[in-house]
Amino acid sequence: MTPPLHDGRPAGHLSRRRFGRLTALALGAGAGAGAGSLSLAPAATAVTTDDQTHYDRARQLAGEDPVSLALVRALTPDLEFPLPPAPEPLKLFDNLAIVSVGWVSAMAVLTDDGIVLIDALTSGQQAEDVLVPGLRALGAAPETIRYVVVTHGHNDHYGGAKYLADRYGARVLMTPTDWDLATREDPANVPARDLDIRDGQRLTLGDTTIRLHHTPGHTQGTVSPIIPLRAGAEHHTAMLWGGMNPPTTPTELRTYLASIHGFEARARQADVDVELSNHPNDHSLPRIEQLRNDPEGPNPFVLGRPRVQRFMKVMELMLRGRLADAEATTRDRGLSPHRGAPGQACC
Repeated sequence: MTPPLHDGRPAGHLSRRRFGRLTALALGAGAGAGAGSLSLAPAATAVTTDDQTHYDRARQLAGEDPVSLALVRALTPDLEFPLPPAPEPLKLFDNLAIVSVGWVSAMAVLTDDGIVLIDALTSGQQAEDVLVPGLRALGAAPETIRYVVVTHGHNDHYGGAKYLADRYGARVLMTPTDWDLATREDPANVPARDLDIRDGQRLTLGDTTIRLHHTPGHTQGTVSPIIPLRAGAEHHTAMLWGGMNPPTTPTELRTYLASIHGFEARARQADVDVELSNHPNDHSLPRIEQLRNDPEGPNPFVLGRPRVQRFMKVMELMLRGRLADAEATTRDRGLSPHRGAPGQACC
């Protein structure tokens, strides 16, 4: 593994395409479609009038909201992707902890009957060296991990799951299509196939029920959880969009947009007021430090329902821009609408 990713504390900036290539090499993911840990962006293309209209509307809607602005940047084609340092582990809420290597994070939902882990970092080594001691530092016992929910089948999300299953007997959940994806791409490091996630499934452990919704687009089987949270006497509900970086073909982008629409409605019905992400594409790392430095102040992860809905609308507008761009590329190159430009989103 190369030094920038060895301890999760890389520095500097790389283009999204270059970052994706380096990460794929660093994690031994190979060069196949969907390989790698962060992103392989589509080739830079001219922005059409239709594209720019959607992007401009997204930027206008984001206003000065740093969370939505970070989302605009994350979904801008060919952006410069930051390589952030890893934060120390932190409890974001009474029953939610984050353990991160900077560019990818795992969330631990703490219940009175054990832990539900959302994603598991990139490898068994990171699970042993980062995740386990990180949980212990927060007073959470890793041996009580009962479930590992893998949001999608890229190895920066399931990489530590095999270690946790083998050492602690954790049950691992993934959608059937992404079990297949992970097994094809990295069979030596995928945990033994265990539990399938059904769309809308409720996962209950102790006093907590997490809802798991299929949101295909980033991968065919991406899952986005809705999680109940507590902070003292306050109760909140969080969403975690399971896979941000878009695919490249018009057909896949339409699927992604349909997932946004469906999940936006579910988030509204659930009164979601907290936004989370497994990558720092949502201003999450500055928010972690804000909370660490001022634990008695307003929790920066509590956006409120209107800002969460704005976040989803900004995502929709940026995806409409990406779709317009993909359709223009398809027309220019005379490609089938099911093909589009080469390249595969990951992360």
